Amino acid sequence: MPVPWLSSAYLADAPAEKQTAFPFTIPFVRTLDIALDDRITVFAGENGSGKSTLMEALAELVGLPWDGGGATEFAASERTAQPRLAQFMRPRIRNKAPNKFFFRAEALSDFAHLLDARKADPDFRKEGMALADPYEHYGGESLRTRSHCEAMVHLLTSHDRPGLYFFDEPESALSPRAQTHFVKLLEQRLETNQFQFVIATHSPIIMSIRRARIVSFDTPELRTIRREDTGAWQTYAAFFK
Repeated sequence: MPVPWLSSAYLADAPAEKQTAFPFTIPFVRTLDIALDDRITVFAGENGSGKSTLMEALAELVGLPWDGGGATEFAASERTAQPRLAQFMRPRIRNKAPNKFFFRAEALSDFAHLLDARKADPDFRKEGMALADPYEHYGGESLRTRSHCEAMVHLLTSHDRPGLYFFDEPESALSPRAQTHFVKLLEQRLETNQFQFVIATHSPIIMSIRRARIVSFDTPELRTIRREDTGAWQTYAAFFK
């Protein structure tokens, strides 16, 4: 099947009374129609610019929990009364991804707790098997036995099946050396033409992934820019002069 799986997403019609509150207070939302035809798209921009909000929406549009995890974690997704951007959006899907996952570094501890609870639950089952192992795709043991960085690396390396993957600020859990390893890992998978990645990041190291399209969130309308023109890249370049 050709990649990308998710080709774009756009803002659908919303009731007028909804358009005066969040998420319509985010500048880019009213003109939102984002192309995702590249195998890897990187969201860059300052805190509060809406990167995570859009990432959550894209994940939710393809059937993932907005607060992180895989499709099997959807039932455990946190409930919220606050309107979410996905409620006003529609995806353009080229093909159904065989696998998908939403990595959120800030939610890693909660995800580890969920896996531990499943391990302790004698009634937890997986289709076609008598007894499920919730650690099967996450390094074989509790994520709590590792450091934050080590747990994130195990999550990344264990998800080696072709599909669609979202990452929200993965550098939060990764040292600079681990970020470099992460970049190499993604580049190897991109060579197979069986993976699509969407990443929100402040890290110039992660922005350096070959073939990545960088989307800036620092203007009222989303636009593609060079990585060297991002605020994060320029800040690091000025610091190390």
